Amino acid sequence: MILENFNLDGKVALVTGCKRGIGKAMAVALAEAGADIIGVSATMESEGSAVEKQVRATGRRFKAYACDFSVRKALYSFIEKVKADFSTIDILVNNAGTILRAPAAEHSDEFWDKVKEVNLNAQFVLSREFGKEMIDRGEGKVIFTASLLTFQGGLTVPGYAASKGGIGQLTMALSNEWAGKGLQVNAIAPGYIATDNTQALRDDPERSKAILGRIPAGRWGKPEDFKGPVVFLASAASDYMSGHTMVVDGGWMGR
Repeated sequence: MILENFNLDGKVALVTGCKRGIGKAMAVALAEAGADIIGVSATMESEGSAVEKQVRATGRRFKAYACDFSVRKALYSFIEKVKADFSTIDILVNNAGTILRAPAAEHSDEFWDKVKEVNLNAQFVLSREFGKEMIDRGEGKVIFTASLLTFQGGLTVPGYAASKGGIGQLTMALSNEWAGKGLQVNAIAPGYIATDNTQALRDDPERSKAILGRIPAGRWGKPEDFKGPVVFLASAASDYMSGHTMVVDGGWMGR
C-alpha cells in the first residue's frame, strides 16, 4: 500500500531550527509519521519546550540541544555531542536560519557574515558531517529549507538572498555526488509564511497587501503547510527524487 512508503517508524530525524514556526511543524510531522526527533535551536530549552511536548504526545522520543550556529566552534561541539548520543541519524532537516534587513549599501559585514554562517556555512558542515555516515550506510535523507529568494533577489536582504541561493546550489551539488550512494538530497522553498521572519512584512500594510495580491491562494502560508512535504521528502516515497527544490508558496512562483 502506498501509505506504507510514508512510514518513518524506527527512523531518527535531526531537525534544526525547530523551536517554533516551520521547523516545529516539520519536527512534529516527522514524529507523527513515526520518527524520533533530535531538536536544536539557538534558544532551545533542555526540557519542556512546546515542540518537545507535541513530539512526545505522538509517542515518539525527543532530545533537545541548544546551539548558536553562527559560532563555528559551538557547531562542531554540537555535532560531537549528537554523534556521542546517537549512533544513527537517518534524516537531516537543515531548517535553521536567520534574516537581517538593511539596504545593500548599508548592509554591514557583521550582517553579511552572520547570515551566511547560519544559513549556508553551518548547513554545509552539518550535511558533510552527518552525510558521510549516511554514505557509509548507503542510505539517508538530507532536506534543506530554501526560500523564494533561492530564485529571486528580494529587497533589503542581500545576505539572506545570497545564502538561500547558495542553498539551492548546495542541494544540487550534494545530490550530484550522493544520489548514486543511496542518499536523497532535496530542499523545500517556503513562500510567504506567517512566521517570525515575515513579521516585518506582515506589519507593513502596503507590502502585505502587495504580497497577498500576488499569491493565487490568497493567504499567507502556515507552518502546518510543510508537514506533508517534509514527510514525503524524508520517506521512501521520494526515493527517486534528488537535487530538487520543492516550492510551497500558494502559487507565487507561477505568476
